[in-house]
Amino acid sequence: MANPVYPPARTGLLLVDPYNDFLSDGGKLFPMLKNAAEDVHLLDNLRTVVSTARGHGIQVFYVPHRRWQPGDYDNWDHPNPTQRLVQQRHTFAKGTWGGEWHPDFVPQDGDIIIQEHWGQSGFANTDLDFQLKQQGITHVIVVGLLANTCIESTARFAMELGYHVTLVRDATAAFSKDMMHAAHELNGPTFAHSIVDTRGLLLALQQH
Repeated sequence: MANPVYPPARTGLLLVDPYNDFLSDGGKLFPMLKNAAEDVHLLDNLRTVVSTARGHGIQVFYVPHRRWQPGDYDNWDHPNPTQRLVQQRHTFAKGTWGGEWHPDFVPQDGDIIIQEHWGQSGFANTDLDFQLKQQGITHVIVVGLLANTCIESTARFAMELGYHVTLVRDATAAFSKDMMHAAHELNGPTFAHSIVDTRGLLLALQQH
């Protein structure tokens, strides 16, 4: 893949689902992705990516999953398998610790919080595309959770809408090594313009 240049004024960092339930010890889903997260040093790399993006003047967009509330998915014709699990587990429940931002990823002044997505794409039924266009964004860097679901779906949708898409292998995690492999080695190369690790991203950000 070509080495892209990231103009700060035209680049957005999409931080997907940085909830306690995913990222914090005691979170409902943390035990399922703990091994993969530790293998890639997820938390350290997310901290580095977010702080570096802010340091370069890159706009940060929070792309959050729907926070479960009583009644969600009731009487739906066809909730997907993940939505059925959310309904059972009350994942990211609104008003609970699990549905709060991980303490290292609390939005700062100037960050843009996108409407919550119900499925896996941060674009579907939200204002993400509108907000990106209003900020003049053409390049998106997609990080957060999970590599093979919300990251992949959001990044694919971004490509379809004409954005330049970058995935960061070690600033995401999944429930297994096979899922990580599928996300970055099998599926990612079919839609992403660039797939890098955190170190590679930092080097690229210095080239603008």
